Amino acid sequence: MQLPNRWNSNHTSGLSSELSRCKRSVQESDGVMKIDTKLIQSVGGLGDPHHAVTTPIYQTATFEQESALEFSEYDYSRSGNPTRAVLEQQLAELEHGTRAFAFASGLAAIAAVTRLLQPGDEILAVDDVYGGTCRLFSKILKRSHISVRYIHGTTAQDFAREFSDRTRLVHIETPTNPLLKVVDIAGLAEIAHQHNALLCVDNTMLSPYLQNPLVLEADIVVHSATKFLCGHSDVIAGAVVVRDEKLAEDLYLIQNGEGAVLGPFDSYLLLRGIKTLGVRMERQQTNAAKIAGFLSGHPRASRVHYPSLLEKKSFAIHVRQARGNGAVVSFETGSLEISRQIVEGLKLFPITVSFGGLQSSVSLPGRMSHASVPAQVAAHRQLPADLIRLSVGIEDADDLIADLAEALEVAEGVPELRASAG
Repeated sequence: MQLPNRWNSNHTSGLSSELSRCKRSVQESDGVMKIDTKLIQSVGGLGDPHHAVTTPIYQTATFEQESALEFSEYDYSRSGNPTRAVLEQQLAELEHGTRAFAFASGLAAIAAVTRLLQPGDEILAVDDVYGGTCRLFSKILKRSHISVRYIHGTTAQDFAREFSDRTRLVHIETPTNPLLKVVDIAGLAEIAHQHNALLCVDNTMLSPYLQNPLVLEADIVVHSATKFLCGHSDVIAGAVVVRDEKLAEDLYLIQNGEGAVLGPFDSYLLLRGIKTLGVRMERQQTNAAKIAGFLSGHPRASRVHYPSLLEKKSFAIHVRQARGNGAVVSFETGSLEISRQIVEGLKLFPITVSFGGLQSSVSLPGRMSHASVPAQVAAHRQLPADLIRLSVGIEDADDLIADLAEALEVAEGVPELRASAG
């Protein structure tokens, strides 16, 4: 499915007005409902006799059976729960998959995907990947004799020359966390399939509202649903969505057999959060574009990372596969001490290790969310120690920019900090 071009070639300039003009007009491939409607009109299927307009919470461990010889539709909430079933069906529809599976965390979801592999298999992963994913791949999977190689590149050709006879899974994020690099989903899917490998795309950064990797021939989509899907920073959750029925059967066996499922109440909270995903993402990425524009013109920000500021070739790939730039902005200052001063000086951006919530937040990824990256991987990856990651919320953009301006000004005015920047 060809996704529309929603950006002008000047990237950040004019992006906010372009986003407001281009209110979600993308026709979904099934031709029935557009995504804004799908977010609100969640699927039913519970057979609720009271016809509640909000999905009921089936807060139960087990279900009474009609027969001692045959299972009813639900028997034990690890194996299936009506509240979680509604969530999983909605996630599958939003990502254009056949089935979805809700897990207790994003890492539990990724771990479930790796269970599809056998000892001796290999993963190729983009090197700019979430620290927890890197820890899972590099420290835990080696106990199962599954190896990983990190690719310093984002094009399909960068990955193509790295495939081996053992490569069975390619794992990417796009945009990546935290440097917001863009990886060519369609191009990489084609090459992965030529090598009999699966392509798994972590779509956390954009959510199904702005990007649908399965439409671009990826095999698996994973989410840390804790972030934009939830949006309220009150749920730890993960999701896996697939388009192949055999993969779905294998993943259900893993989900049920290992039991890292999402509970009924958390499923309800996530369903609630998904309803506002569209309005949140529109406001958040509009704010993010303004902040990226502000930072790109500020002398203290030596480099700003945001999809609309990518070089022309990478941005063209992003436009082909996504419908927006998202709400995370990263920037460098040239000095870890200056970055620390800025982060600790912000008033409207609490320091947190996560992103994607309604409230803006800030972190130093190298010391926080990515501190778990093994030393040998970190040395190859060269994540800037001074990198600041902003998760932009729904507050007034002028207030957020004023807060950033003040923190930047204070850091600029401290003599020892100026000296440390060289």
